[in-house]
Amino acid sequence: MKGVVNLYKPKGWTSRDAVNKVRNILHVKEVGHMGTLDPAGEGVLPIGVGKGTRLFDALLKKDKVYEAEFAFGYETDTLDGDGKIINFTDIVPSQSGIESKLTDFIGVIKQVPPLYSAKNVNGARAYDLARKGVDFTLEAAEVEVYSFELEKKTGENTYLMRIHCSAGTYIRSLCRDLAYALSSLATMISIKRVRAGNFLAENAVTIDEVEKLGEACVIPLEIALSDFPRFDLPESEYERLVHGIKMTVGEVPDAPFTVYCKDELFGLGEKDELGRLRIKTYLRD
Repeated sequence: MKGVVNLYKPKGWTSRDAVNKVRNILHVKEVGHMGTLDPAGEGVLPIGVGKGTRLFDALLKKDKVYEAEFAFGYETDTLDGDGKIINFTDIVPSQSGIESKLTDFIGVIKQVPPLYSAKNVNGARAYDLARKGVDFTLEAAEVEVYSFELEKKTGENTYLMRIHCSAGTYIRSLCRDLAYALSSLATMISIKRVRAGNFLAENAVTIDEVEKLGEACVIPLEIALSDFPRFDLPESEYERLVHGIKMTVGEVPDAPFTVYCKDELFGLGEKDELGRLRIKTYLRD
């Protein structure tokens, strides 16, 4: 069994909880998720099964789309609704004021991750240090926001936002920074990942459906990688591919790209420093 389960993670589960449940249902040892989704979050969580776990690096780098609810007027220590309120403000922006600032966050930006995050700090998780009251700082990292839209007002001082962004973007930080730009405070009170790469929430399966469908809910690697550029080698190169021999080829797509021969998926490829084709992630049985 190899492929990817497009799981819809419910609120309250850690990403590790989801992995363990899928592993126990499918009775497969090699299982791993492709990008952490906070316990308070819900939505798309691609889970690799068997050789599908080898896609971690490639799928983790894919762009994401989120729907998140921002509440203006206060800030929590975790920057989400589960945290402790640490600051209030009477300065609450209007809807038009919020919309006027959204374009400032589109493009490549730098953002400081939340202290309560999975960032590594000298071998420890940032959230563990924050819970212990350890004083530390996190460096700003470059991320890219492709679109940032206010979808609707959901309540007094609360708004539903839709964000299309690069991997590694913290929506909690985006919420905080948007509020700061408006001389206000805000907290992200809900989040749903509606897309991760080509995995959509509308096509995701619940854990109950995984239990009911079993292996039938595992998306084959060929379909899971269908949005990657494809490179086909002539049949004459089949034996060389099977034996892992590097070969000089002409123009190839930008890495990573899928490598096929005789309509069989071999893996994800790249060119080495000598211009030879190399299978970076081998997926063939």
